[in-house]
Amino acid sequence: MTIIFGILAILLPLLVASLIWKHFDHYFGRNDEVYINSLEYFLKKLGATLLSAFALLWIGMSLVFS
Repeated sequence: MTIIFGILAILLPLLVASLIWKHFDHYFGRNDEVYINSLEYFLKKLGATLLSAFALLWIGMSLVFS
């Protein structure tokens, strides 16, 4: 059972991160193509995605191995 929970704890952050990456433009893009194509926007998008993925991974692994 621990193996199944471990696999879910690894796959859930990947799913959530892909959803955040896909829908980030809709929520924070401000309908401005120049802003969406800027480095600042890309770094914000990358940071939000990685932060949420690692936080969920940490929580999931903490629950599996506790």
